[in-house]
Amino acid sequence: MKNLTLVVMAAGMGSRFGGLKQITPIDEVGNFIVDYSVYDARKAGFNKVVFVIKEENLHDFEQTVGNRLKNQIDVSYAFQKIEDVPIVMDTSLREKPWGTVQAVLCAREYIDGPFAVINADDFYGAGAFKEAASFLQECDDAYTYANISYPFGTTKSEYGAVKRGVLFLDDDEVTSIVESSIGYEDGKYIASPLDGATPFEISLDTPVSMNFFAFQKDVLEILEEYWQQFFNQDNHLILKREALLPECINEYLQKKRLRLLNRPTTGTWMGMTYKSDLEVVKKEIKVLKDKGEYSEDLWG
Repeated sequence: MKNLTLVVMAAGMGSRFGGLKQITPIDEVGNFIVDYSVYDARKAGFNKVVFVIKEENLHDFEQTVGNRLKNQIDVSYAFQKIEDVPIVMDTSLREKPWGTVQAVLCAREYIDGPFAVINADDFYGAGAFKEAASFLQECDDAYTYANISYPFGTTKSEYGAVKRGVLFLDDDEVTSIVESSIGYEDGKYIASPLDGATPFEISLDTPVSMNFFAFQKDVLEILEEYWQQFFNQDNHLILKREALLPECINEYLQKKRLRLLNRPTTGTWMGMTYKSDLEVVKKEIKVLKDKGEYSEDLWG
């Protein structure tokens, strides 16, 4: 059996949510969404977790999630810093980290084999981690990865537009990922690509990426190359942009530098894009506990 690492991206500011949503309790005993993700990942066979956070949030993470997990799984922390860039530039005008490519690269010293990447503020469900672990245990092909996808209808919010990576497929292979803002207009769900391309209609069944990737370690070479190239543009443009995992993976898909398999899951997904989503998540967690899928105290 391979050792599997879970990389949890938790350095986002949560501006639309209105607070540090990564460490917002979602049940009566004070667990966060990420507690459930690590719980499900450990049951699926992951034996190490790396939290990518802002250094100033280390104490909060250690005193909450860290204390709950330290006897359950190997825990490490990596820091995502605005000033950690591969060129000399003035980063004082930058307000938030540089995106999910940087987040994964921040964790590279703790990655020694196959690994999965998730958002800290998304609830993915036990089935998603089983899919990721199964893929990583079975796959030994170089530059071959998987995206754990969901039907769009599972991931939409009732409170506004959401950003999703719309997947285009050829059988079980992803041919492209189109990062889009998806909203409801005139009785239709319309995906507006973030690169300004023509908007298009999607259905509730359209598969989307939720930043849950299962990677071989060799993806770090690709991410490093993309990260370096990201800074080969005008500094004014750089300060407004983020280096995003789906965009990076899609670019190298088009270059035939990697393969990305679609591993769909029909399980429960929940997220907290907006403050109003919090109460929905709390209610759904209670439903799952009432069904016996989780104990009242995960780590008790």
